Amino acid sequence: MADVLPPITKLKRVALDLLFPPWCIGCGREGKYICSSCQQQLPLISPPICLKCGRPLTIDNTCPGCIEGPIEIDGIRSPFLFQGMIRKAIHELKYRNLKAITPLLASFLYSYLKDNPLPGNTLVPVPIHKKRLNERGFNQSSLLSRELGRMSRLPVIEDCLKRQTHTPPQVRTSSAAERRKNIADAFTCINKQLEGKQVILIDDVSTSGATLNTCAGVLKTAGAASVWGLVLALEI
Repeated sequence: MADVLPPITKLKRVALDLLFPPWCIGCGREGKYICSSCQQQLPLISPPICLKCGRPLTIDNTCPGCIEGPIEIDGIRSPFLFQGMIRKAIHELKYRNLKAITPLLASFLYSYLKDNPLPGNTLVPVPIHKKRLNERGFNQSSLLSRELGRMSRLPVIEDCLKRQTHTPPQVRTSSAAERRKNIADAFTCINKQLEGKQVILIDDVSTSGATLNTCAGVLKTAGAASVWGLVLALEI
């Protein structure tokens, strides 16, 4: 992977690594937050997959859930299943404030995007509600988007898509229909920055695809030419 970080940023990271060496969240080995050995155990998604939601299938086609529901998003892709080491890594980021793991996680997205190009010229993180942002102190999707933007040299727009209602996390709802209802009207587009753009929505985890699909509908109504979703992990 090309080293595209600014020199000052790289120096800061070297200094921090010397003071606080990264440790592997899997085996505890010093050096990386996920060491090379543990990276071999990451739960990769392999074809065939659903052409819409990106979930594994027995044949390359569209899964029944995507055929039934209204689909606004052009497609969702992800390198991993939400289990094992990648699940732990995302939890370390979101719930233990391990923001230093973000560059490594974003590098997985960057590698996937290089191997599986998506039509897109603009990155947009899925926003979280102000209440949750105040509680957590950051939006993990924004952190991933900024790092991915640096690596890919794609622009990141964060002040267009807004979450206007505070809803329960999707993992706490029981069915796909309930998740769609839970997220309906939760987002709005507050300006026309994305008019005519090919957007790649960035998120950490997709449970049912309802959040990404709702965001895609809002962005297309605001004039986006296409909207794809790229997430770190899919929950099956």
